[in-house]
Amino acid sequence: MSYRYVIYEKKDRIAYVTINRPEVMNALHYEANVELHEVFNDFKQDDEVWVAILTGAGNRAFSAGNDLKATAAATARGEKLSGRQVPFGGITSGFECFKPIIAAVNGVAVGGGFEIALASDLIIAAEHARFGLPEPRVGLIAAAGGVHRLPQQIPLKQAMSMLLTGRQITAQEGYRMGFVNEVVPATELMAAAERWSNEILACSPLCVRLTKEAAHAGLGLPIEEAMQKDRPLLERLLASEDFVEGPKAFAEKRKPHWTGK
Repeated sequence: MSYRYVIYEKKDRIAYVTINRPEVMNALHYEANVELHEVFNDFKQDDEVWVAILTGAGNRAFSAGNDLKATAAATARGEKLSGRQVPFGGITSGFECFKPIIAAVNGVAVGGGFEIALASDLIIAAEHARFGLPEPRVGLIAAAGGVHRLPQQIPLKQAMSMLLTGRQITAQEGYRMGFVNEVVPATELMAAAERWSNEILACSPLCVRLTKEAAHAGLGLPIEEAMQKDRPLLERLLASEDFVEGPKAFAEKRKPHWTGK
């Protein structure tokens, strides 16, 4: 499959998704969002790929968020934007996928770009990356999940310090706050994202997906209530091939052959 605004490749169980609008710092307009939505739905449905790495083309930006110039131009043409029901970045709303998604942030990730990263499961950042939700500075709010995901992922006061000021922070600050998993030199970014991917791929893909599903379903619930909700997931695990293969491979002192079934 080929796209105009996204580069989509698959190799060794990993799907590589690259936002390909470097001339506008990988800002997203409607057409780019449509392509990302199609790409991530394909990733979700393809049994041969188990992890996705999302990044931006070039070395300046992961994504500068919403392409305001494209939005202004569409409005000037009389287009009604309210009727366009495509999630920003393909994954920020209305998209449920229990396969892991890793954001390899190769530069600026602000506004919707940061919201896409927050909607991912892990964030690996280049040393020069910067993060921010500057929407209030231009008369907007971080409505693609930022106002909710950021307070869920770091302490409330830290989140509000970013949300209420619109200020940008460095990758190292993001690491200290807790929403960045690792900071590496720019030249090592994709290798680091692949290292994390391969560590995930060493696990049962079924168990990884059940773990992500359980973790998300239990957010905000008391532990006992969350564990009660895990019961159907455990039944799926106990009936799976991976549940048999894991202990068998351990006993035979070999690497397991996971099927995800």
